[in-house]
Amino acid sequence: MERYRRVPLEVTAAKYELNQGMEDGFRLYSQIVTSEGIVTDGMVKIEREDGTIVCPYVRNRRGLVFIRKGDYIICEADENGRVEKHVCGEDKFHRRFEKL
Repeated sequence: MERYRRVPLEVTAAKYELNQGMEDGFRLYSQIVTSEGIVTDGMVKIEREDGTIVCPYVRNRRGLVFIRKGDYIICEADENGRVEKHVCGEDKFHRRFEKL
């Protein structure tokens, strides 16, 4: 295999906060835990008034990405101006990105 370095890329990003419209939607926690292969450790869980628990996510070309505590939401625009959202853990964010 060959070695590569990430190309400098300017993005907008913010630490996830509830009620700021950063997520693309919510999924019932009961649906998530019954899905094969989804690790729920550290996942943000919100209890609604009716007692159901939901988890926020962003949707990108890889599918649904559930948001975990401390995650940053990264918005990356392509050459056509379409924005794709990504999730990056707080533990990796500051190693990959520097504030401009």
